[in-house]
Amino acid sequence: MSQERLGDALGLTFQQVQKYERGVNRVGASRLFDISRVLDVPISFFFEDMPEGMDATPISGPRGRSYGFAEAQEPFSNGVDDNLTKRETLELVRAYYRITDPSVRKRVFDLMKSLAPAEAPFET
Repeated sequence: MSQERLGDALGLTFQQVQKYERGVNRVGASRLFDISRVLDVPISFFFEDMPEGMDATPISGPRGRSYGFAEAQEPFSNGVDDNLTKRETLELVRAYYRITDPSVRKRVFDLMKSLAPAEAPFET
């Protein structure tokens, strides 16, 4: 895909896309999410070339202070159904919430539940 086509899909000029590609401008989380949707790749695609162990090491700042959370965090998808991280799921949820009439939205919700097989209850 050309920078111009990517820019059009994102609502940007190709010059702005070039600045992201060259590292002149930082890519924010929401923009990275948009790019991943346009390219139809998971966000993790952009981090595949990171050095081993980067995710486990806190970033050190001046005077040895660490930035980030004090406790190690588990990955988002750990223990989460893979279907919840698919693009199709996000699009479905967005379409559902674009239904403005609450009674219609409730009927769609009930329909979807009735079509799906029964789920085993959670164990505690």
